[in-house]
Amino acid sequence: MEITPSDIETYQRDGALVLRGAFTDWVERLREGFEQNLAQPGPFAIENVGIGEAGRFFEDYCNWQRIAPFGEFIRQSPAAAIAGQIMQAREVQVFHEHILVKEPGTSKPTPWHQDLPYYCVSGLQTASYWIPLDPVTQANTLRVVLGSHRWPKLVRPKRWASNENFYAGDDNFMDMPDVEDGSHTILVPELAPGDAVVFDFRTVHGAAGNTGSGRRRAFSARFLGDDVRYLERPGRTSPPFPGIDLRSGQPMRQDWFPVVWRA
Repeated sequence: MEITPSDIETYQRDGALVLRGAFTDWVERLREGFEQNLAQPGPFAIENVGIGEAGRFFEDYCNWQRIAPFGEFIRQSPAAAIAGQIMQAREVQVFHEHILVKEPGTSKPTPWHQDLPYYCVSGLQTASYWIPLDPVTQANTLRVVLGSHRWPKLVRPKRWASNENFYAGDDNFMDMPDVEDGSHTILVPELAPGDAVVFDFRTVHGAAGNTGSGRRRAFSARFLGDDVRYLERPGRTSPPFPGIDLRSGQPMRQDWFPVVWRA
Protein backbone atom coordinates (compact mmCIF):
# COMPACT_ATOMS: atom_id res chain seq x y z
CA MET A 1 0.00 0.00 0.00
CA GLU A 2 1.36 3.41 -0.97
CA ILE A 3 1.54 6.00 1.80
CA THR A 4 1.23 9.56 0.50
CA PRO A 5 2.48 12.83 2.00
CA SER A 6 -1.20 13.59 2.73
CA ASP A 7 -1.46 10.38 4.78
CA ILE A 8 1.60 11.37 6.81
CA GLU A 9 0.18 14.85 7.36
CA THR A 10 -3.16 13.40 8.49
CA TYR A 11 -1.50 11.06 10.95
CA GLN A 12 0.70 13.77 12.41
CA ARG A 13 -2.23 16.22 12.69
CA ASP A 14 -5.04 13.91 13.84
CA GLY A 15 -3.14 11.14 15.59
CA ALA A 16 -5.04 8.56 13.50
CA LEU A 17 -5.41 7.35 9.93
CA VAL A 18 -7.91 5.01 8.25
CA LEU A 19 -6.38 2.48 5.84
CA ARG A 20 -8.83 0.83 3.46
CA GLY A 21 -8.05 -2.72 2.36
CA ALA A 22 -4.49 -2.59 3.65
CA PHE A 23 -4.60 -6.07 5.24
CA THR A 24 -7.34 -7.89 3.33
CA ASP A 25 -4.85 -10.63 2.38
CA TRP A 26 -4.14 -11.25 6.08
CA VAL A 27 -7.69 -11.64 7.38
CA GLU A 28 -7.94 -15.44 7.11
CA ARG A 29 -4.50 -16.00 8.59
CA LEU A 30 -5.24 -13.71 11.52
CA ARG A 31 -8.57 -15.49 12.09
CA GLU A 32 -6.58 -18.73 12.37
CA GLY A 33 -4.41 -17.03 14.97
CA PHE A 34 -7.47 -15.95 16.93
CA GLU A 35 -8.75 -19.52 17.10
CA GLN A 36 -5.36 -20.72 18.33
CA ASN A 37 -5.22 -17.93 20.93
CA LEU A 38 -8.77 -18.56 22.15
CA ALA A 39 -8.04 -22.29 22.46
CA GLN A 40 -4.80 -21.61 24.35
CA PRO A 41 -4.96 -18.23 26.11
CA GLY A 42 -1.74 -16.66 27.32
CA PRO A 43 -0.84 -15.62 30.88
CA PHE A 44 -2.27 -12.11 30.41
CA ALA A 45 -5.70 -13.14 29.05
CA ILE A 46 -8.61 -11.14 30.45
CA GLU A 47 -12.35 -11.78 30.55
CA ASN A 48 -13.90 -8.32 30.89
CA VAL A 49 -17.57 -9.29 31.32
CA GLY A 50 -18.53 -9.69 34.97
CA ILE A 51 -20.95 -12.05 36.67
CA GLY A 52 -24.50 -11.30 35.59
CA GLU A 53 -23.43 -9.29 32.52
CA ALA A 54 -24.37 -10.50 29.04
CA GLY A 55 -21.97 -11.62 26.34
CA ARG A 56 -18.20 -12.07 26.30
CA PHE A 57 -15.41 -9.50 25.95
CA PHE A 58 -12.07 -11.35 25.77
CA GLU A 59 -8.61 -9.81 25.47
CA ASP A 60 -5.11 -11.23 25.30
CA TYR A 61 -1.70 -9.88 24.32
CA CYS A 62 2.02 -10.60 23.98
CA ASN A 63 1.50 -13.91 22.16
CA TRP A 64 3.11 -13.06 18.81
CA GLN A 65 6.14 -15.25 19.52
CA ARG A 66 4.02 -18.38 20.13
CA ILE A 67 1.03 -17.80 17.79
CA ALA A 68 2.53 -18.20 14.32
CA PRO A 69 -0.02 -16.10 12.34
CA PHE A 70 0.57 -13.14 14.65
CA GLY A 71 4.34 -13.36 14.32
CA GLU A 72 4.03 -13.68 10.54
CA PHE A 73 1.86 -10.58 10.41
CA ILE A 74 4.32 -8.52 12.43
CA ARG A 75 7.33 -9.59 10.38
CA GLN A 76 5.86 -10.03 6.88
CA SER A 77 2.87 -7.70 6.49
CA PRO A 78 3.25 -4.04 5.41
CA ALA A 79 2.21 -2.86 8.90
CA ALA A 80 5.71 -2.03 10.16
CA ALA A 81 6.67 -0.22 6.93
CA ILE A 82 3.47 1.85 6.99
CA ALA A 83 4.05 2.66 10.67
CA GLY A 84 7.61 3.76 9.94
CA GLN A 85 6.49 6.10 7.19
CA ILE A 86 3.63 7.77 9.07
CA MET A 87 5.70 8.04 12.29
CA GLN A 88 8.58 9.41 10.17
CA ALA A 89 10.95 6.99 11.86
CA ARG A 90 14.25 5.57 10.62
CA GLU A 91 13.55 2.15 12.10
CA VAL A 92 10.63 0.36 13.74
CA GLN A 93 10.54 -2.10 16.63
CA VAL A 94 7.60 -4.34 17.46
CA PHE A 95 6.10 -3.62 20.90
CA HIS A 96 3.38 -6.24 21.17
CA GLU A 97 0.12 -7.50 19.66
CA HIS A 98 -3.33 -7.51 21.25
CA ILE A 99 -6.55 -9.32 20.36
CA LEU A 100 -10.06 -8.20 21.33
CA VAL A 101 -13.17 -10.35 20.92
CA LYS A 102 -16.68 -9.09 21.62
CA GLU A 103 -19.23 -11.82 21.09
CA PRO A 104 -22.82 -10.97 20.00
CA GLY A 105 -24.95 -9.49 22.75
CA THR A 106 -22.03 -8.00 24.67
CA SER A 107 -23.04 -4.66 26.15
CA LYS A 108 -19.69 -4.01 27.85
CA PRO A 109 -18.00 -0.99 26.24
CA THR A 110 -14.31 -0.29 25.89
CA PRO A 111 -13.95 2.92 27.95
CA TRP A 112 -12.36 6.07 26.56
CA HIS A 113 -8.62 5.93 27.24
CA GLN A 114 -5.12 6.50 25.90
CA ASP A 115 -2.78 3.53 25.62
CA LEU A 116 0.48 5.28 26.46
CA PRO A 117 -0.18 5.84 30.21
CA TYR A 118 -0.54 2.08 30.68
CA TYR A 119 2.76 1.34 28.94
CA CYS A 120 6.39 1.26 30.06
CA VAL A 121 7.44 3.61 27.25
CA SER A 122 7.65 7.29 26.39
CA GLY A 123 8.06 8.93 23.00
CA LEU A 124 6.27 10.58 20.10
CA GLN A 125 6.87 7.97 17.39
CA THR A 126 4.29 5.28 18.11
CA ALA A 127 1.66 3.44 16.07
CA SER A 128 -1.11 1.03 17.04
CA TYR A 129 -3.27 -0.81 14.48
CA TRP A 130 -6.91 -1.79 15.03
CA ILE A 131 -7.80 -4.28 12.30
CA PRO A 132 -11.31 -5.78 12.29
CA LEU A 133 -11.67 -9.39 11.17
CA ASP A 134 -15.47 -9.01 10.94
CA PRO A 135 -17.52 -6.20 9.41
CA VAL A 136 -18.05 -3.36 11.88
CA THR A 137 -20.64 -0.62 11.81
CA GLN A 138 -20.73 2.72 13.55
CA ALA A 139 -22.54 0.96 16.41
CA ASN A 140 -19.61 -1.31 17.35
CA THR A 141 -16.51 0.17 15.71
CA LEU A 142 -13.47 1.82 17.25
CA ARG A 143 -14.05 5.49 18.12
CA VAL A 144 -11.13 7.91 18.06
CA VAL A 145 -10.87 11.48 19.37
CA LEU A 146 -8.91 13.26 16.67
CA GLY A 147 -6.10 15.53 17.86
CA SER A 148 -6.10 14.13 21.40
CA HIS A 149 -2.48 13.00 20.98
CA ARG A 150 -1.53 16.68 21.27
CA TRP A 151 -3.26 17.34 24.61
CA PRO A 152 -0.93 18.99 27.16
CA LYS A 153 -1.04 16.06 29.60
CA LEU A 154 -1.71 12.37 29.37
CA VAL A 155 -5.05 11.15 30.69
CA ARG A 156 -5.05 9.37 34.04
CA PRO A 157 -5.33 5.62 33.38
CA LYS A 158 -8.12 3.70 35.10
CA ARG A 159 -8.83 0.06 35.82
CA TRP A 160 -11.71 -0.77 33.50
CA ALA A 161 -13.54 -3.07 35.89
CA SER A 162 -13.45 -0.83 38.98
CA ASN A 163 -12.68 2.67 37.59
CA GLU A 164 -9.90 2.97 40.18
CA ASN A 165 -6.70 4.82 39.31
CA PHE A 166 -4.19 2.48 37.67
CA TYR A 167 -1.30 4.16 39.52
CA ALA A 168 -2.03 5.43 43.02
CA GLY A 169 -1.26 9.05 43.87
CA ASP A 170 0.23 10.17 40.54
CA ASP A 171 -0.53 13.80 39.68
CA ASN A 172 1.26 13.81 36.34
CA PHE A 173 -2.00 12.98 34.55
CA MET A 174 -5.18 14.90 33.72
CA ASP A 175 -8.72 13.62 34.16
CA MET A 176 -10.54 12.45 31.04
CA PRO A 177 -12.65 15.34 29.74
CA ASP A 178 -16.16 14.79 28.41
CA VAL A 179 -15.16 13.93 24.87
CA GLU A 180 -18.79 13.50 23.83
CA ASP A 181 -19.85 17.05 24.74
CA GLY A 182 -19.75 18.18 21.10
CA SER A 183 -16.47 20.10 21.31
CA HIS A 184 -14.31 17.21 20.03
CA THR A 185 -14.10 15.59 16.60
CA ILE A 186 -14.66 11.85 16.91
CA LEU A 187 -13.82 9.40 14.13
CA VAL A 188 -16.43 6.60 13.98
CA PRO A 189 -15.59 4.59 10.85
CA GLU A 190 -17.48 1.71 9.32
CA LEU A 191 -14.85 -0.88 8.43
CA ALA A 192 -14.61 -4.07 6.38
CA PRO A 193 -12.37 -6.98 7.36
CA GLY A 194 -8.80 -6.02 6.47
CA ASP A 195 -9.38 -2.28 6.78
CA ALA A 196 -7.52 -0.64 9.65
CA VAL A 197 -7.32 2.38 11.88
CA VAL A 198 -3.76 3.18 12.93
CA PHE A 199 -3.30 5.64 15.76
CA ASP A 200 -0.75 7.21 18.10
CA PHE A 201 -0.41 5.64 21.58
CA ARG A 202 -1.48 9.05 22.99
CA THR A 203 -4.72 9.20 20.98
CA VAL A 204 -7.91 8.82 23.02
CA HIS A 205 -10.11 5.98 21.80
CA GLY A 206 -12.82 3.57 22.93
CA ALA A 207 -15.62 1.40 21.56
CA ALA A 208 -19.22 0.58 22.31
CA GLY A 209 -20.38 -2.92 23.15
CA ASN A 210 -21.43 -5.40 20.49
CA THR A 211 -25.19 -5.78 20.77
CA GLY A 212 -25.63 -7.03 17.20
CA SER A 213 -25.87 -10.60 15.97
CA GLY A 214 -22.30 -11.07 14.71
CA ARG A 215 -18.89 -11.42 16.36
CA ARG A 216 -16.51 -8.50 16.53
CA ARG A 217 -12.90 -9.58 16.42
CA ALA A 218 -10.17 -6.96 16.21
CA PHE A 219 -6.42 -7.50 15.94
CA SER A 220 -3.97 -4.87 17.13
CA ALA A 221 -0.26 -4.66 16.42
CA ARG A 222 1.82 -1.96 18.12
CA PHE A 223 5.09 -0.48 16.93
CA LEU A 224 7.79 1.84 18.30
CA GLY A 225 9.90 4.44 16.47
CA ASP A 226 13.34 5.93 17.02
CA ASP A 227 12.56 8.26 19.92
CA VAL A 228 10.80 5.71 22.14
CA ARG A 229 12.52 4.97 25.44
CA TYR A 230 11.78 2.83 28.46
CA LEU A 231 9.86 4.61 31.23
CA GLU A 232 9.49 3.27 34.74
CA ARG A 233 5.92 3.89 35.91
CA PRO A 234 4.83 4.13 39.57
CA GLY A 235 3.22 0.68 39.39
CA ARG A 236 2.72 -2.44 37.29
CA THR A 237 2.24 -1.55 33.62
CA SER A 238 -0.01 -3.27 31.10
CA PRO A 239 1.59 -5.29 29.54
CA PRO A 240 3.90 -5.76 32.55
CA PHE A 241 7.05 -7.17 30.84
CA PRO A 242 8.47 -8.71 34.03
CA GLY A 243 12.25 -8.94 34.14
CA ILE A 244 12.84 -6.34 31.43
CA ASP A 245 15.84 -4.95 33.39
CA LEU A 246 15.86 -1.42 31.95
CA ARG A 247 16.06 2.04 33.50
CA SER A 248 14.06 5.08 32.43
CA GLY A 249 15.57 6.73 29.36
CA GLN A 250 17.18 3.60 27.95
CA PRO A 251 16.33 2.34 24.44
CA MET A 252 13.95 -0.59 24.28
CA ARG A 253 16.01 -3.77 24.13
CA GLN A 254 16.04 -5.31 20.67
CA ASP A 255 16.19 -8.89 21.88
CA TRP A 256 12.72 -8.38 23.38
CA PHE A 257 11.41 -5.88 20.82
CA PRO A 258 13.06 -6.70 17.48
CA VAL A 259 13.59 -4.18 14.70
CA VAL A 260 11.14 -5.20 11.97
CA TRP A 261 11.63 -2.36 9.48
CA ARG A 262 14.33 0.14 8.49
CA ALA A 263 13.99 3.09 6.15
